[in-house]
Amino acid sequence: MALATLSEVLQPALKDGYAVAGLVCLGWEDMRAFAHAAQAEGSPVILQAGPSCREHTPLPILGKMFCHLSDSVDVPVVAHLDHGYTFDECREALDSGFTSLMFDGSRKPLQQNIDETAAIAELAHGAGISCEGEIGFVGYTDGENSAGTDPDEAAIFARQTGVDAVAISVGNVHLQQDAGDGLDETRIRAIEAVTDVPLVIHGGSGVPVEQRRHLAANSAICKFNIGTELRMAFGAALRAAVNADADRFDRVQILKETHDPVEIAAREVIRNISKPGS
Repeated sequence: MALATLSEVLQPALKDGYAVAGLVCLGWEDMRAFAHAAQAEGSPVILQAGPSCREHTPLPILGKMFCHLSDSVDVPVVAHLDHGYTFDECREALDSGFTSLMFDGSRKPLQQNIDETAAIAELAHGAGISCEGEIGFVGYTDGENSAGTDPDEAAIFARQTGVDAVAISVGNVHLQQDAGDGLDETRIRAIEAVTDVPLVIHGGSGVPVEQRRHLAANSAICKFNIGTELRMAFGAALRAAVNADADRFDRVQILKETHDPVEIAAREVIRNISKPGS
């Protein structure tokens, strides 16, 4: 199936009460497992290239990899730039075949974030693809603290930028390895009341599974970004494969043993938030 835009997979999710998994990729082995997981579950998937992925592999290569994977499965696949920080980076992703650009201006003053995100949204929409923005800073475990999303600012941001989805900070944290206390549903409801676009949760690995399932079915949260828990599954499988035979050195053979565990983990993520009956 051809690549889809972010809007093409999130608008049906908003209408029908489910969410789509934004799976954070680091290389061929995990993104292939994610595509196979989506195929097995019969659900769309968003393959995401974040800063560390782009540091390892150039955007033009990643675009071709995502396109190849989309052609290999029968479900919609979104090629998504995650946490783009500059106009030039977003332009390069667009030119490389990505179908969704996420511009992160969440550390910047409100008006600057609006102006810069609106420029990326205009760029994306001019090319027929989608744009995600972020209002309210989502922090990092053992790093920067979060700054929660103000509902009134979220309303202004969504209206003035024209983005297709808004990432919000409601108790979520990047790189969290264990389920935390959960998201602030009161703040989510306040944001929902003044916006009409799909909402996005970054740092979804730290959100308890039951709350993911509940919010997917009963809120405007239509996308959960999941990275850490899948990296943990990959790391555990890789460690086991390496330790199983000290004399083995062929990395292709070793990496093959990560595929099934990562696919199983990704299928569980997708299943918990996907459309009922899919």
